Amino acid sequence: MMTLFLIGIGCGDPGQLTRAAIDAINAADLVLIPRKGTAKTDLADLRRTICADVLTNNSTHIVEFDLPVRDAAQADYRKGVDDWHDAVAAVWSRTIADHLGGDGKVALLIWGDPSLYDSSLRIARRLDPLPEIEVVPGITSIQALCAAHTLPLNDIGEPFLVTTGRRLREGGWPQGVDTVVVMLDGGTAFQSLDPHGLHIWWGAYLGMADQIILAGALAEMGPRIVAARQDARERHGWIMDSYILKRRP
Repeated sequence: MMTLFLIGIGCGDPGQLTRAAIDAINAADLVLIPRKGTAKTDLADLRRTICADVLTNNSTHIVEFDLPVRDAAQADYRKGVDDWHDAVAAVWSRTIADHLGGDGKVALLIWGDPSLYDSSLRIARRLDPLPEIEVVPGITSIQALCAAHTLPLNDIGEPFLVTTGRRLREGGWPQGVDTVVVMLDGGTAFQSLDPHGLHIWWGAYLGMADQIILAGALAEMGPRIVAARQDARERHGWIMDSYILKRRP
């Protein structure tokens, strides 16, 4: 029987790793490290650093593989994601079979937490053969963003909504909430909103050495975030950011 550990490793700071995560890494026979192209070598480097720091089991093998790229130009968004998940699952299955066979424990180090805006659980359930799946939770980018800004996420007795940049851009401000968390924004969807009465708390590369945070009234801070985001993407070749919007009287 094969067991697959999906281990949340936090948002970039190796210090966010939990003791449960360290135990799971050392329990694995095989640790898989995905490579996402030359522009995102930082993500693989962090996983390598974590393994070098905490792995004490000399029998654990570390294997790297190239992650398939999603066709972002495909017109049907959900079909494109579904096809991409199939391709990733096939690579996982093939890599595990090549290096472990059908029996043992495999670990994948998941950015943030495997349960929030991450597809690893959906992909894992497509593996052939289907493994037993165990999730080790990690610090999410939402937690890291709130901590960086010393910001309580919810107001007293009030709900909040977590959504994507695409949904915010297409649907506007969600009904019934005054606090919105935006993740997976490939651009700057907040620019599609009327900034009057809105405040933003933004962060990029959260938990990493290059972390950037900005906060303030959206009308004033929005253009500064757009410029900072563009500059950071040009310097690093990639960007991973999220933000919180609050509607104030």
